[in-house]
Amino acid sequence: MEAMLETTSELRVRYAETDQMGLVYHTNYLVWCEIGRTDWLRQAGARYADLERQGIYLALSGARIRFLAAASYDDPIRVRTRLTRVRSRDVRFSYVVEHAETMQPLVRAETDLICLDASGSPRQLPSELDELLRRATDGSAPTGTTGRLQGVANTNARR
Repeated sequence: MEAMLETTSELRVRYAETDQMGLVYHTNYLVWCEIGRTDWLRQAGARYADLERQGIYLALSGARIRFLAAASYDDPIRVRTRLTRVRSRDVRFSYVVEHAETMQPLVRAETDLICLDASGSPRQLPSELDELLRRATDGSAPTGTTGRLQGVANTNARR
């Protein structure tokens, strides 16, 4: 069996992301996790913007973050992202944010997201999205196939 899909997102610390001490302000690590999550979904074949256009929203319902080291202005950053749990209405992503040159871990984090419909009510993951996410966690999902979720909003079954 292949390893589950892990994506890598790279960026550089911008000056605006640092605090008075010249270190990355803590909330920016969660922004970087969002970048990783969006890149992961795209690589798995689901563009988040397309999901929203179809009335499917993945809203943050929880976050856990462990700070290990600090980053500074202009440091190269790598965010490694994995989907670690898929349930009928929610998913969990895990992240390692590291210095891209030294590979020193800066943050380990997890986020939980719940599926909502256009009115903001919790709903079951559409079956096509659920299948795509589950295949990605077991390593069998094709990568780089965006646009595969056409019409997924029409599957409004609830549990």
